[in-house]
Amino acid sequence: MEGKTKIERKSVDDYLEIGCGRCKFGGTPDCKVHSWQAQLKSLRKIALESGLQEEIKWGVPCYTLDGQNVFTVAAFKDYCSVSFFKGALLQDPSSLLTKPGEDSQATRQLRLTDLAGIKKIQKQIKGFMNQAIELEKSGKKIDFKAKDELVYPEEPLAILKKDKKLESAFEALTPGRKRSYILHIGGAKQSETRRSRVEKCRAKILAGKGFNEY
Repeated sequence: MEGKTKIERKSVDDYLEIGCGRCKFGGTPDCKVHSWQAQLKSLRKIALESGLQEEIKWGVPCYTLDGQNVFTVAAFKDYCSVSFFKGALLQDPSSLLTKPGEDSQATRQLRLTDLAGIKKIQKQIKGFMNQAIELEKSGKKIDFKAKDELVYPEEPLAILKKDKKLESAFEALTPGRKRSYILHIGGAKQSETRRSRVEKCRAKILAGKGFNEY
């Protein structure tokens, strides 16, 4: 059986032309990236003006400072966004930022749907980006204390106890990545499903990735 050909995205130009490749529609006309071309290009222009390094990580444009992730630009089904890795620390007097998930403690998203809207709040977008850069320069960290107090389901604990290689890889993960797995695994109601989720996450854990990373 022939395997699916993997299309490597080396630049943001590739991303805009091909798509992010994070779902079956990547590389096809149905990829959501194609629905937000004008908006993504506008956000990219603003991002490049920040002076950060532009890279592709997890299949999307990522902007970094001395190798540290500051924010990403990405397309979703109903909006495109700028996601700030330390968004919880940003000053947001107009409440423009949104949690990407109920349990998100660090990341905050600026969700946008139309080009006119981006132009209208361009000053605020630049402000968030500049804030994020200064935060990274300051070395300030998100307080993940609450994440260390997560209640672990018994299934992953039992599997990690038996599998030392997996246990070592899991313990080496950042608090945020650990949390992503515990929330995913613990969200299953059945014990069998929780065990299955651990096994399905094995490759990502060994690769040092979080549950939502690609």
